[in-house]
Amino acid sequence: MMNNQPRIPDPERRARSVARMREVCAQFDEQIAVLDQLSAQLETENKQNPVNIYFEKRRQQQGLEQRQSSQLISS
Repeated sequence: MMNNQPRIPDPERRARSVARMREVCAQFDEQIAVLDQLSAQLETENKQNPVNIYFEKRRQQQGLEQRQSSQLISS
């Protein structure tokens, strides 16, 4: 008769699997740190980009104009 019950691996095999999983997790952590650093660099570069600076100033000016016109209407 066939036994379909899963077998628990021996302690040595489990230890190897756990060690591999920890190694993979450590590699993922390293790559996530690299991606975080790249993301921060891109954000910094994006904030310094002249085109983005122009559009940000323009958005701020439009917001200021909208607040001023709202105040005039409510006065």
